[in-house]
Amino acid sequence: MRLAFVILLTVLGHVGFVGSRVTVSLYALHQQASPLTVGVLMSLYAVVPMLLAVAAGRLIDRVGALRPVAFASAALAAAILLPFAWPELPALYLAAVVIGTAFMVQHVALNHVVGALGTPAERAVNFSWFALGFSIGGFLGPLLAGFAIDGLGHRAAFLLLAALPAAGLALLLWRRGAFPRGEAARSEPGERSVLDLLREPRLRAAFVFSGLLAMGWDLYTFVIPIYGSRIGLSASTIGIVMGSFALATFSVRLGMPAIAARLREWTVLAAALAISGAAYSLFPFVAQVPLLMALSFLLGIGLGSGQPMIMSLLYAASPPGRQGEVVGVRSTTLNASHTFLPLAFGALGTAAGGMGPVFWTMAALLACGGWFAHRRHRAAG
Repeated sequence: MRLAFVILLTVLGHVGFVGSRVTVSLYALHQQASPLTVGVLMSLYAVVPMLLAVAAGRLIDRVGALRPVAFASAALAAAILLPFAWPELPALYLAAVVIGTAFMVQHVALNHVVGALGTPAERAVNFSWFALGFSIGGFLGPLLAGFAIDGLGHRAAFLLLAALPAAGLALLLWRRGAFPRGEAARSEPGERSVLDLLREPRLRAAFVFSGLLAMGWDLYTFVIPIYGSRIGLSASTIGIVMGSFALATFSVRLGMPAIAARLREWTVLAAALAISGAAYSLFPFVAQVPLLMALSFLLGIGLGSGQPMIMSLLYAASPPGRQGEVVGVRSTTLNASHTFLPLAFGALGTAAGGMGPVFWTMAALLACGGWFAHRRHRAAG
């Protein structure tokens, strides 16, 4: 029941977060913003988390998870509500910064709680259910945002999305006794540098491939609203297309325990990158909604299967007592992707006058990653 409570809070916060990314993108396009401007907005979601993820983790280790989750839920709801109260483009910039930072704090805190639940043997199962909660949020967020925009308008969509983390905050305050606090981390004396982790070859490889998967994920959430708008899709249709991606990640994660029992991490990772690269290479040739949904589903299978393997590789390669620090470094890597990739690909899309070069560049990067992952699989025997 404690895990279910944490997952419910996760879903409420993640639906608001993911839905806000879609709504912010489409509202900016509605105000005649360029792809570069949308890229800047998506980057602002991650620039502060990129800088503060490790510090946030250390704070949560000291004070526990309850207060950070409560504060983050309140900030998340207020920031999503901001464009409703102030329907101008500058409000989107401020909202993006606060939403991204608040969700980062909530995400790190809830990860801390899930890691502290149960025995070490139960941890993988707990994290699998936790990941499914994110898949549910990723599925519902774009759908809710798209239908709310088409049915009620952009401002009302922000109001509706803000109600979800607000409901999570109310639930947390009402049933705070059901919320597992997590345990304080035991730190060993002496200075420890992040550079020590980056010098470990197995960790370094896992960080690189984690960043590559994050790039594939980030590009999808950034580029599909732009591409869909350019080919004349409605907001609700874009939400349905993006929902098929989230449905695929949910489906593949349901089967990941069986897959992991039969295949090694690098085998799954190589296949995931190859599948994702193939899907990206085909997007510029497709404008029909059923085919876009099929490609989105294929991409979700690839990227969704790769993420759990990365976490397995990271935990296996982590030095004793530094698993939390490793996750903090991974979070920084992911948020660096969230920050710089929308800027780079937004500029590329604006300069090229279309999204084709953006899709094909990402496809090439993923294909190269799949080849290197296959080589590591063969080297590992």
